[in-house]
Amino acid sequence: MQLAEADKRYVWHPYTQMKDWKKWDNRVIVGGRGFYLIDNAGRMYLDGIASMWSNVWGHGRREIVCEMSEQLRTLQHSTLFGLANAPSVSLAERLIKLSKGMQSVFYSDNGSTAVEVAMKMAVQYWCNKGKPKKKSFIALEHGYHGDTLGAMSLGYISKFFRAYKPLLTKVYRAPSPWEKNTSTRSKDTLVNSCLEQTERIIAKCGSGCAALIMESGAQIAGGGIIYEIGYQRKISELCKKHNLLLIVDEVATGFGRLGNMIEYLAQGSTPDIVCFGKALTAGYSPLAVTLSTADIYNAFLGKYSESKQLYHGHTFTGHPIACAAALANLDLYRRHNLLQKIRENSRYLERRLKEFSRSPVVSSLRHKGLLAAFELQNKMKPINYMQNKEPIQYFIMRESIKMGVFLRSLANTMIVIPPLAIPRRDLRRLLDVQLHLLRKIEQEAK
Repeated sequence: MQLAEADKRYVWHPYTQMKDWKKWDNRVIVGGRGFYLIDNAGRMYLDGIASMWSNVWGHGRREIVCEMSEQLRTLQHSTLFGLANAPSVSLAERLIKLSKGMQSVFYSDNGSTAVEVAMKMAVQYWCNKGKPKKKSFIALEHGYHGDTLGAMSLGYISKFFRAYKPLLTKVYRAPSPWEKNTSTRSKDTLVNSCLEQTERIIAKCGSGCAALIMESGAQIAGGGIIYEIGYQRKISELCKKHNLLLIVDEVATGFGRLGNMIEYLAQGSTPDIVCFGKALTAGYSPLAVTLSTADIYNAFLGKYSESKQLYHGHTFTGHPIACAAALANLDLYRRHNLLQKIRENSRYLERRLKEFSRSPVVSSLRHKGLLAAFELQNKMKPINYMQNKEPIQYFIMRESIKMGVFLRSLANTMIVIPPLAIPRRDLRRLLDVQLHLLRKIEQEAK
C-alpha cells in the first residue's frame, strides 16, 4: 500500500477533520534537509511553522545529531526513579544558570505534562505548608497550556475543548489584555482595566487558590496576543502581594521566540514555577522541564513517613538522548549568537509587515521577536471560511503547500512563527508566500 493511502486509512491526525483529510492529496514527509521537509515524492517544503513552533536549527543539524548518536551508543535510557543519568544532571545545571531565581528542575516529555507537573507542585506545596484549602487556580482568558486534563482546565479554549468540559476542574478566569478592536480605549487603559479586574479576582478567590498561571510574554495558541510592557511584571507583583504562587508557561515563548532567551527575566517578573519545552531540544526530541524556586523545592523535603515528596513521574523522565540534544542545542545558541540573529530577523520582519498592514483584510497586526499575528477580517467580520465553505485555515495550509511552504493559521488569525535560526532568504520566501495568500483572500472578500 502506498504511504499516502496508508496514512489516510490508519493515521488519526490532531486537530484535523479526517473526513475532509481523506479527500486531500496529502503528503507524507520522509526526510528533512536544513529548513525544508521532503515528502515521499521528493517534493520539498519550507517548514514555515517550525514543526509546531519547536524547530530551531532546521533538520539534520550535525552537532545535535552527533551528540544524540553518541548518547544512543552510550546509554539509551535509564530511569530517574532513584537514579540519575549524566546528561540530565548536566542539563539541569545549565538550565539553572540560565533561569535566574530557579533552583531545581523536574523533567517530563512535553509542554502539557510540564504544566501538569507545575499544577501538582503548586497544590502540594500549599498542602505541605499546612494550607490544603489552597487548591484552585487562576488563569487568563485566551490562554492555552496544552491538551491534557489539567492543562485544558487552565487554558480552556471553548472551540477546542467544549466536549471535554465535564472532565475539567474549575478555574477562575482573569481577563487577557487583548481586544480585537481597541479603538474605543487605549492599550494602557485596557491593561490597567485587566490588572484591576485580576486583582479583584485574586482578592476574592485567592485564599482558596494555589497559583495563577500565565504564558510568558505572549499567548500564542490563543491568538498570537503579545503583552504590553509591564503587564507581566505587574501580575507578578499582584501574586506576591496576595501570597499566590505564579506559574509562567514558556513552553512556546522561551529560548528566543520573542527575542529573549528567558522571557520571564525580560518581562521583569519573578515566578515561583516555570515550564519550558518545544525549542529546548531544537525540536529534535520530546523533552520538557518544570523549574521551581528553592522555596518550592524545600517544601517537599522531609521524612518519607511525612509523604512530602512529589508524587509524579514519567517512564521517560530526563531521557538521556533528549537531554543530550538539549545540551547540544544550547551550545549552538551560544556559539552562533542566535539571539542576535533572531533580533536582526525580527527587524526585517517588522519592515516586511508594513506590506501586510496595507491589506484591507488585515487588522490588529502585532509583532515581537520572531512572532507576528494579525486578524483576517472583511468589513469588521472575521473571515473564517472561503466562498466554497472551506475553513480558512485549511485553505491557507493547502495553498501554501502548493507553493512549497508549509503554513497553518489559527482559524482567522494568520501567524508568522518560523524556525528560530531561519536564514534571511527563507524568511523572505515564507513572507512572500503569506503575502501571496493574503492577496487571494482579498480577491475572495471583494
